[in-house]
Amino acid sequence: MGSAIGKKLAIRKNKIMKSRIEQLQAFLKDDINDSFLRYGLALEYVRVKENDTAKDCFLKLIKDDENYIASYYQLGKLYESLNEVEKAMRIYKNGIEIAQKMENRKTLIELQEAYNMLIEIDEDESDSYRI
Repeated sequence: MGSAIGKKLAIRKNKIMKSRIEQLQAFLKDDINDSFLRYGLALEYVRVKENDTAKDCFLKLIKDDENYIASYYQLGKLYESLNEVEKAMRIYKNGIEIAQKMENRKTLIELQEAYNMLIEIDEDESDSYRI
């Protein structure tokens, strides 16, 4: 009985998430170049675990609006969750460069911390292979 309720809740939650995606897509029909809406859409795809679509959204957003720097952090985190460490490190480095150019200290620090954490993890893993 409990699992049936759990399934119903999961289905309802999925419908709510899908409706958010549909709403954002409808808003984007009015202005396809709205970076804020495109960023929100990518985040919604992450939430419903449509990771390939989310990656595509973030990459296209970065290509079209390289100064939308929040995208670098979120795409890096997505790559991390998919165990694509090299891609995460590369996207963080790109974001760090843009944040420096824009003099956005807050985002710069966030990106540097995320990048440094990956470097430490990467070094720890390579150390563990040395015997």
